[in-house]
Amino acid sequence: MVYVLGFLAILVLAALYGVAIYNGLVRSRNMVEEAFSGMDVQLKKRSDLIPNLVETVKGYAAHEREVLDAVTQWRAHAQQAQQHHSREAQAASEGMLGQALGRLFAVAENYPQLKADANFRELQTALAQVEDDLQNARRYYNGAVRNLNIKVQSFPSNLVAGMFGFARGTFFELEDPADRATPRVRF
Repeated sequence: MVYVLGFLAILVLAALYGVAIYNGLVRSRNMVEEAFSGMDVQLKKRSDLIPNLVETVKGYAAHEREVLDAVTQWRAHAQQAQQHHSREAQAASEGMLGQALGRLFAVAENYPQLKADANFRELQTALAQVEDDLQNARRYYNGAVRNLNIKVQSFPSNLVAGMFGFARGTFFELEDPADRATPRVRF
């Protein structure tokens, strides 16, 4: 009888431990989703600023069509990836959009009247703030993914994760190291 009670106590403790692990995995998965949602808000803000920025630059730098087209094209790619909920494609598109924006600001350096335009300065300041917020949101998201991945891969939580279909998260990062490089603009 004592053995049966001891066995039942161990079984109950193991079940409670399994529930605690499961709840931790759920919490981590929800943190990843919350973090991505916060990052998504910043990406949307940036996307909303871009058309105004492009229109402002167009008035001064009409012959810089290639740069303006690249910004518009990568913005469209990023929005498509966002709509299809492909985090990998979205990360790649957002990286290319960031490069195109860098080229756009490099073009603006050649137009003193544009740099002096109050609307352009406002948009540039707003975009810089959104980029800072976006960088913080990416860090938070990648930290949440890291924590989830540790739980999904560590023993014994990996056993519970496998039983209930918890998968590793995907970091929001640029896949091509060339995308991290500072863009070069040649005239």
